Amino acid sequence: MAILKLTDICKDYQQGKEPVRVLKNINLTVEKGDYLAIMGPSGSGKTTLMNIIGCLDVPTSGTYELDGQDLKDMNDDDLAEIRNKHLGFVFQSFHLMPKLDALENVALPLLYAGVPLKERRERAAEALKSVGLEERMNFLPNQMSGGQCQRVAIARAMVGKPDLLLADEPTGALDTKAGNQIMEIFHRLSEEGMTIIMITHEPSIAACADKTYHILDGELRTGEERGGGRDEEA
Repeated sequence: MAILKLTDICKDYQQGKEPVRVLKNINLTVEKGDYLAIMGPSGSGKTTLMNIIGCLDVPTSGTYELDGQDLKDMNDDDLAEIRNKHLGFVFQSFHLMPKLDALENVALPLLYAGVPLKERRERAAEALKSVGLEERMNFLPNQMSGGQCQRVAIARAMVGKPDLLLADEPTGALDTKAGNQIMEIFHRLSEEGMTIIMITHEPSIAACADKTYHILDGELRTGEERGGGRDEEA
């Protein structure tokens, strides 16, 4: 079952008097449970593509269907609701609230969703436990390592039980050991059936996914399959 379908997606930005096409007729179908990586050099359009998939930007033309729903003509409030209910985000720079502890950071999306306080705290605690941070729940971001902060960010992304997890260079700010720990968590989430789209410039990180696509000059190239890749990696 397709959870995401992009058809002929184009994105133009205005530079001076002339529009510049950043994405060129992107076609991508993602099935439920897929784990894929998108690689590309700086300026290739991969971040623009991720922003459109994450409903942080809208295409100039083409159609985007998420879980069978066409997102065309949705306003900002509609897209914000889609992000909150259906998408989880993990960024390179974590984006944690510095004055909130780990538990409060993870619970934040549930606050926006109107979940009662007791349930928010219980679900946030469970999410932190799932990433091995049950002993760091009351730590502030500046009291944790980069790898621990990224695990908090993953817990926050997962606490709302999203349909799709989007990760933009999730290991880019981490050392090799911490990066490997993050990839182990993604591997487990994939094994549990989570649908994951990950942007990375590192071939070793992309190799953790089941399929790799390459984007260059705004064009998405056919993915490389690694049938049974998780078993081979294990």
